[in-house]
Amino acid sequence: MFDIKWIRDNPEAFDAGMKRRGLDGQSGDILKADAEYRKAQTEAQEVQAERNKIAKQIGVLKAKGEDASAVIEEVAQSKKRQAELEDKAKELSEKVEEMLAVLPNIPDDDVPDGATEDDNEELRKWGGIREFDFEPKQHFDIGENLGLMDFETAAKISGSRFVILKGALARMERALSSFMLDMHTGEFDFTEVNPPALVRDEALYGTGQLPKFSEDLFKTEQGHWMIPTAEVPLTNMVRGEILNNSSLPQRYTAMTWCFRAEAGSAGKDTRGMIRQHQFSKVEMVAITKPETSALEHERMTACAEAILKALMLPYRVVMLCTGDLGFGAKKTYDLEVWLPGQDSYREISSVSNCGDFQARRMKARYRPEGEKGTQFVHTLNGSGLAVGRTLVAVLENYQQKDGSVIVPEALKPYMGGLEVIEANV
Repeated sequence: MFDIKWIRDNPEAFDAGMKRRGLDGQSGDILKADAEYRKAQTEAQEVQAERNKIAKQIGVLKAKGEDASAVIEEVAQSKKRQAELEDKAKELSEKVEEMLAVLPNIPDDDVPDGATEDDNEELRKWGGIREFDFEPKQHFDIGENLGLMDFETAAKISGSRFVILKGALARMERALSSFMLDMHTGEFDFTEVNPPALVRDEALYGTGQLPKFSEDLFKTEQGHWMIPTAEVPLTNMVRGEILNNSSLPQRYTAMTWCFRAEAGSAGKDTRGMIRQHQFSKVEMVAITKPETSALEHERMTACAEAILKALMLPYRVVMLCTGDLGFGAKKTYDLEVWLPGQDSYREISSVSNCGDFQARRMKARYRPEGEKGTQFVHTLNGSGLAVGRTLVAVLENYQQKDGSVIVPEALKPYMGGLEVIEANV
């Protein structure tokens, strides 16, 4: 969400930011509706002020014993006119809000311009890519051959884009979640949270999924939405709050099930665990002061990288271009893990700085030290990591010629000391 006052003062900068997002200039229509709103609001105030003057005549006329019916009628008409103008102002105000609600955040200056993921900027790589003496398989072949990954039965129960994990793979998914949470809470100063997985409209509006992306979400008959990521409940913990300066930054992490309709992904990753309707993810969220959010963004990215390093999984970091940037983000780093079965890097974490974009929608503020007024906080979020995709990466990078999978050293304590996953273990 944008500050309408800033758009009034900086229409060219606003339009330039929208143009980088691939949108035509938006300020003209927005400022026209805003001007009509302010005009109606001003007229309503003027009508009220004039009526107050006129109303004083009623007592004077009655005191003189004169007829005040004409003035009384004029006051009544004035009240009606004021109500009409206030209704018009409210309608126009809501129109402005609706226009702003569907516009994406403006990219930071250092975000590269581009149209697709092909224009993203690679920043760095880590880890050596393993050389296999056999043709590496993709995760679904590995898991099915082990007898521990079942897409067919999941489809019978729930349809496409679901999976059943059994035995050691079910335990490994649990182990990965615990390992990630332990690192984030024990080493990186995040507070673990177990949030609701069902939220109301205003929560998804606050983080930017509504109103524009409702088709990507699942909604219950009772009116709740199933969360697409723990970013939604974690960030909304500060919705409507005025935080103390000393309480910032606030850092939260959670492992939750996430639910996505994947409405726009027809034909993409239809086999396997890369793109599913239900998946688990460990999320990081930070609430910061404006002047520290850029540093927090780098810090959170490093936290996600540390998980991959501990698991010895090769990856690269890319900065998303303007055409690939998420709706609420002003800057995003993607971590892409190497998948030998696909012979490519695939996204495993996306870490974004949203600035005050979400905070304005949520009305989340803080009181700077020594100041009377308040400012909007900055919000950041990132995967730390997508658990299912991390499982995929472990299977593909640690696979052996005989079909077994070596358990990474960092996970062995969480796997009861198991060193190798073999068929039906």
